[in-house]
Amino acid sequence: MSDKTSLSAETVKSCIVPAAALFAAAFFVSRCLSRAGTGDAFFIAAVLSLCGLTLTFVLRRRLTPAFSALIMLLLLARLFFFDTQTSDYTDFLHPWTEYMRAHGHFAALGESFANYNVPYMVFLALCSCVDFFDLYLIKLLSVIFDAGLAAVLCLLTGLFSSSRVRGGLAAVLALALPTVFINGAVWGQCDGIYAFWALFALYLCLSGHPVLSMLSLGLSFAFKLQAVFIMPAFLPMLFRGKLKLRHLPVFPAAYTAAVSPAVFAGRGIKDALLFYVSTASTAGSALNYNSPSMYSLPCFFSPADPSSAALAGVAAAFALCAAVFALFFIRRKKITRLSLLFAAVFFCISIPALLPHMHERYFYMCELLVLTAALVCPVFAPAAALVQFAALLGYYAYFKMRYLLPMRFGFAALLPVLLLSGGMLCYSLLRRREDNDRLR
Repeated sequence: MSDKTSLSAETVKSCIVPAAALFAAAFFVSRCLSRAGTGDAFFIAAVLSLCGLTLTFVLRRRLTPAFSALIMLLLLARLFFFDTQTSDYTDFLHPWTEYMRAHGHFAALGESFANYNVPYMVFLALCSCVDFFDLYLIKLLSVIFDAGLAAVLCLLTGLFSSSRVRGGLAAVLALALPTVFINGAVWGQCDGIYAFWALFALYLCLSGHPVLSMLSLGLSFAFKLQAVFIMPAFLPMLFRGKLKLRHLPVFPAAYTAAVSPAVFAGRGIKDALLFYVSTASTAGSALNYNSPSMYSLPCFFSPADPSSAALAGVAAAFALCAAVFALFFIRRKKITRLSLLFAAVFFCISIPALLPHMHERYFYMCELLVLTAALVCPVFAPAAALVQFAALLGYYAYFKMRYLLPMRFGFAALLPVLLLSGGMLCYSLLRRREDNDRLR
């Protein structure tokens, strides 16, 4: 009885009290937003405090009261940027929402008028149904998944370390990463959604839940094509037998279910399933869009044959993946959780670094995985700063419409991180010493 009372008191202290404080502060800040009335402010505050309460409750055994307080403050800080509008909102997200409002809300899903896939368009259809400023709902959804990412990074770190400090730091730093903060609360982008499902899939796979892992990965892919950056990291699990061929159909089943609302609204099944193929042309013809990829180097500014230059990057990415697969297959009996984490880091850096047409936001998963690696293996700590530097150069270019530094400096910052992750991957597979991390 005393243990239950103690647990209840600890829960109140570490979860409920901070969440209540967050609600009060969030209501006050939300009431100051330009388009929020009293009811709107109450809703925003309720969602944000519920988000903080859920996060701290789920992670209550891994968070100290100080970490819980920091999490609440980081969630609250996002509200100060809810009025910020970007061209992505004014030119795309808001017009799409208004189009759905004028064309039957969910019925508009039967048409292909946007270059975001069905699951996110379902959310925008929901936004079109309510009398609530859509920008606030868009950013609120992103903040919810920011909190989800904090939980996933804490859980991922917990697979490698029982340290309460490292787990708490993972959650706090995930919310404090400049790119994560800007992407959702300022920009109103949804990269946190696909990244959450992808990293949750990685966690589930490493912790022995292959069916749920494929389900989560399918949802990630349904939200954003960029989920492909982490997908190669799952193939070595097949080599070890922890992921079976019979588990793989869950992935297309999850994807099909996620896009099915468009089919029910009247869109053709083929069009719904092959959405990424039909919208491939919207990626643009430029080799680089403010990303720190290899195409930021001067030699790619005005290539004699842009299509050949693009094809070379694709070929290089495939060749690198094949080389890593070969190494994993040869050393399949030595595969560990750590080697799989390094593989995920390596793929999420190398693939977007080599592919053409990359945008500034396409290293989003890489930034989170490098942070996780830094908490698991402190030698990666400088890498986390380098990745943030590279990504923020692109963010600066988007918001200011000019470069602080040429993007080739971003590629130069990514290069040592790429080499370090590749080196750690090889070391984890080639070392002879037994470790406690071996998959069983």
